[in-house]
Amino acid sequence: MTEPGEPEAAAGPADANVRRAWSDAARLSLGTLTVLPAGVPSRVDREVGGRAMVLAPAVGVLVGGIAAAVVVLAQLVKPEADLLAAVLGVLVVAGLSGGLHLDGLADFADALGSRRDRETMLRIMKQSDIGPFGVVAIVGVLLLDVAALTACLQADFGWQALLIATAASRLTLPWSCRTSIPAARPDGLGSIVATTVRPLTATLTTAAVLAAAIALSWLASPAVLRSSGTAGAVLLAVLTSLLIGRRAVRALGGTTGDVLGATVEMALPVALVALALTV
Repeated sequence: MTEPGEPEAAAGPADANVRRAWSDAARLSLGTLTVLPAGVPSRVDREVGGRAMVLAPAVGVLVGGIAAAVVVLAQLVKPEADLLAAVLGVLVVAGLSGGLHLDGLADFADALGSRRDRETMLRIMKQSDIGPFGVVAIVGVLLLDVAALTACLQADFGWQALLIATAASRLTLPWSCRTSIPAARPDGLGSIVATTVRPLTATLTTAAVLAAAIALSWLASPAVLRSSGTAGAVLLAVLTSLLIGRRAVRALGGTTGDVLGATVEMALPVALVALALTV
C-alpha cells in the first residue's frame, strides 16, 4: 500500500533535476551570450542547450536593460546629443556580448561571399581572420543600429526601442535552433543546440516577448501605430531568423555558432529600423 508521503518523495528528485537543468541553462545562456559572470554549468548537453536558447530573450532583456540605462544617463548629461547616446548604447550591447555575435556575422558573410562549396565555406568560418565581406557586414549593421536608434531617440522612444530590439534579436535563437534545422558540423555550439527547440516552444516564447514589448510600448505612449510598429519589429526579427536559417541549411547543411551570432546581429538592426520607421 502506498504511503501518503511517497508520491511527493518520488517527485522530489525529479523536481530537483528540472530546477538544476534550468539553472544550468541560465548559466550557459548568460555565459555564452554575454561576458557577464555566470558561473560554470554542472552539465552541458542538448537538453540544457535547448533550454539555454529559450532563455536567450531574457538575456537580451538584461543586456538591453544595461545599454538602455547608459542611453538614459547619456541623455541626462547631454540631452541634445542623440547620436552620442545611440553610439554608446550600441557599443554597450556589442561589448556586453563580447563581440562574439559580430564575429559570427563576419565569418558567415565571408563564407557566403566566397560562393564556394560547403566544406570550403565551413573552413572559412573557422578561420580567425576577417575578409572584406565580413568587414562590410559589421560596418553595415553597426551603422544601421546607430542610425535607427538615433531616430528612435529623436522620437522620445530611445531606451525602450533598444530594450525591445535587443530582446527581439535574441528571440531569434529559439527559432534558429528549432527541430527542423540540423547542425552543420558535429562539433561546436551548433551541435549542442541545433534541433533542440520545438516550434511550439519557440512560438510561446515569441508570444511572451511580443506581449512584453507591446506593453512597454503602450506604457511609453498609448498609440496604435507605435504598438503596431513594436509588434512588427518583433515579428520581423523572427522572420530574419527563418530566412537566415533557410539560407544556412541550403549553403552549409545546417546551423553553426557563427550562424546563430549572425542571426542575432542581423535581427537587431531589422528591429531597430522597424521601430524607427513607426515611432
